Amino acid sequence: MFSIAFASFVAVFAALFPIINPLGDGPIFLNMVQGCSEDVRKKLARSVSVNCFFLLFGSMLIGPQLLLFFGISLSALKLAGGAVVIGVGWNLLNQQSSSGSNSSQSSGLTDATAAGSAFFPLTMPLTVGPGSIATAISLAAAEQSTKDFHYIDHMPALIGATLALVALSISVYLVYRESSGIQRLLGVSGTNVLMRLLAFILLAIGVQIFLGGLNGYALDLSKLIPTH
Repeated sequence: MFSIAFASFVAVFAALFPIINPLGDGPIFLNMVQGCSEDVRKKLARSVSVNCFFLLFGSMLIGPQLLLFFGISLSALKLAGGAVVIGVGWNLLNQQSSSGSNSSQSSGLTDATAAGSAFFPLTMPLTVGPGSIATAISLAAAEQSTKDFHYIDHMPALIGATLALVALSISVYLVYRESSGIQRLLGVSGTNVLMRLLAFILLAIGVQIFLGGLNGYALDLSKLIPTH
């Protein structure tokens, strides 16, 4: 039982951590909350981490059934989500640099508006994007593809996956909470340079996710074309 739970923990954590990439998203999160006080930033970090856990847990628990119910394919999810990530990355890449007096203007978030932004865009798509959601759904779908699937029979694997999501959420919280320390370490100029670089990477990830959706549809279309 322990070995099954541990294997599930390693599989889920190893698959999702590089996609969520909290270390890379930390400077972008900081840039988006420049206009917020330190206490509000910490509250946002906690809210984003909690949202991250429930969003991924819900994706794994009911994601495969939900997509099947609405007739949505993983390719369609990647296309829609990739377009959203492309938009977020493009906006971050082209926004004004943050510096002293205009930091709150560049970020667009203040103490008054921060609460409404905890889920979108800070949790989704910045932290938990379509790539991580699609991966979580794929992991759950692979496990649930067996016949006569029952959650009770797969409880060790479910516990391991849940603990992996908890560990991911804690890592997001710790990095986002200490984002101000990262800024002090890098300085304003260093933070802006790093933010531009990571925004470009985020844009590239969005393009990659979008192309993955196109590739999925291309594979489906190729199966419909008769071979001679």
